[in-house]
Amino acid sequence: MQLVVIQRVMGLLLIIFSTTLLPPIAISLIYQDGTTRAFSAAYMITLITGLILWLPVSQVRRDIRLRDGFVIVTLFWSMLALVGALPFAISEQPTMVFTDAFFESMSGLSTTGATVLTGIDELPEAVRYYRQQLQWLGGMGIIVLAVAVMPMLGVGGMQLYRAETPGPIKDNKLTPRITETAKALWYIYVGLTVACALAYWWAGMDPIDAIGHSFSTIAIGGFSTHDQSLGYFNSVTIELVAIVFMLIAGVNFALHFLSWRARSIGPYLRDAEVKAYVAIIVSICAISVGVLYYTDTYETWQETLHHGIFQAVSIATTTGYTTTGFHWWPLFLPLLLITASFIGGCAGSTAGGIKVIRTLLLYKQGKREIFRLVHPDALFPIKIGGKPLPDRVINAVWGFFSLYVFSFTMLSLAMGATGLDMVTAFSAVAACLNNMGPGLGDVSANYAGVNAAGKWVLCVAMLLGRLELFTLLVLFTPTFWRN
Repeated sequence: MQLVVIQRVMGLLLIIFSTTLLPPIAISLIYQDGTTRAFSAAYMITLITGLILWLPVSQVRRDIRLRDGFVIVTLFWSMLALVGALPFAISEQPTMVFTDAFFESMSGLSTTGATVLTGIDELPEAVRYYRQQLQWLGGMGIIVLAVAVMPMLGVGGMQLYRAETPGPIKDNKLTPRITETAKALWYIYVGLTVACALAYWWAGMDPIDAIGHSFSTIAIGGFSTHDQSLGYFNSVTIELVAIVFMLIAGVNFALHFLSWRARSIGPYLRDAEVKAYVAIIVSICAISVGVLYYTDTYETWQETLHHGIFQAVSIATTTGYTTTGFHWWPLFLPLLLITASFIGGCAGSTAGGIKVIRTLLLYKQGKREIFRLVHPDALFPIKIGGKPLPDRVINAVWGFFSLYVFSFTMLSLAMGATGLDMVTAFSAVAACLNNMGPGLGDVSANYAGVNAAGKWVLCVAMLLGRLELFTLLVLFTPTFWRN
């Protein structure tokens, strides 16, 4: 473990992150909303902390090792949530205790979208903007942004990239150099954000709302500048724009890059994960609309169609936007949507959940085991896109799934121990571990009623979900700390 390297990188990352507090300061000055002092103080604290960490070791020139990368990623996301909470904690409006401020910051950066705030429409403009920006930064990951910048400062980034993107595709690079890979991802990310903002503006949002919602839509975050989320606008056109961009943001960004570079939709059509992703979304939409229509939940079939499709896409992609409370939908629909969030979007997207590719591999592995019962001596290779996968990939997916189930169970029991009923505890952990946001029971609208202990448990769930378990849990193994 190279402590000086970790210290240097942490300092640099905090210095970089401090610059993201400048836009809220500018907005607070423009609107004179009384938050300038809070954001300025947060900026100075973050910048000075970064300088204190970086200056003593600024001349260190060593490569980041893989173990250093895991420590840096985990430490940075934790510290990022800490400094991200400063404006909430310092500001006089809203008035928030530190636990609530940290929860809101972690929820934003992990793109969960769970909030403890009410009266969002009356919040200062800078605070409303800042919440959206947190999700946008967390969507692709501040680490990837830093990887694109830090090589110019003498710090390599491949280890950070691997620690930040665990899973079946973690070793794939779009371009030969990691710096170019990070830049390529951000070009796509920024381009989609601009396109989404323009589409929202065209659909009827004012520029501030359009920018803010484009941030959280492409990040699949779910924060809104209004208490009623997208239901505030009461516009089918806006909801259609949201559906399109939620679906796009749930696809592997590597495919977006490959498709853009080839000027063809071929990469999407050939990708097995995208096919499964579309099939899952279409199935959940069809079931939701069918049940809502059968039970006469809404007065007209047009309402049934647009509410059913919008909520199904929003929850299944782990975005968490709402036009109506799905928690009161009839029969099994609330549980179906919560279950769909466990699958989430594609690997390499901004979505949460287990990811479609892992779910697809689990299904194929289960199918293979059934075949083996009938033909125990036969060989049944698991293929994705016509190519057989090595057993180590299948084993890694099973290991991830086992840890996911174990983590979910332990966190649900911990939430139950805080005094919540099991429906609320179960759905709150599911919503936070899957980085989805709204839950059932007492957390269907917001998380203000959860006690302090429960909020800290949920912060751990959000961090686990954002780092996809392994990156965080590996730090708690004795093997990691042995020389």
